Amino acid sequence: MPDTVLDPNRTALLVMDYQEGIVGQLPEPGPLLDGVSTVLDDVRARGAHVGWVRVAFEDAEFAAIPETSVFAPFAASAEHRAVMRADGPATQIHARLAPRPEDVQVRKIRVGAFSTTDLEQQLEKRGITTLVLAGISTSGVVLSTVREAMDRDYRIVVLRDACADRDRATHDFLTGTLFPRTAVVVDVAELGGLWDVQ
Repeated sequence: MPDTVLDPNRTALLVMDYQEGIVGQLPEPGPLLDGVSTVLDDVRARGAHVGWVRVAFEDAEFAAIPETSVFAPFAASAEHRAVMRADGPATQIHARLAPRPEDVQVRKIRVGAFSTTDLEQQLEKRGITTLVLAGISTSGVVLSTVREAMDRDYRIVVLRDACADRDRATHDFLTGTLFPRTAVVVDVAELGGLWDVQ
């Protein structure tokens, strides 16, 4: 989809799971945070929208996690519950990034950004038809959200170097082979060339 042109009024950057506890597990998070900061500045300067997605649980949500869920270990361990608590420091957006009151913000309790949130409704109210995705991890929230967004008929742009995965080969396969089938995949430095400047 090389002819993709982004309309700032109908485009939202979604920064997904860039929270303290997740970013803190990365060996070298600096370049990722730099990239997201650059994109945030650019998106805001163009008048496009910004959304934040984080994963975190209230006590009742921990209790409702079924034993078959990938999140079952968080419910079973007091240590894990402490790390993933909705009001805990580890689940807050990383301190280097600064959500604003006018931004879209959702808290999820599953992998993808849509299934347990009102994200679609918030985007619909703003007339959003295109999503630019940055997230950790590529094989987690990014993959799930790409598939969910595709099923909801959004145009999708994935920022390759604003996504990360603990397995580099998986990241490379997803951003190099799978995502390009349904999304535009670019680096942060290339995003500027997609905006409609007329």
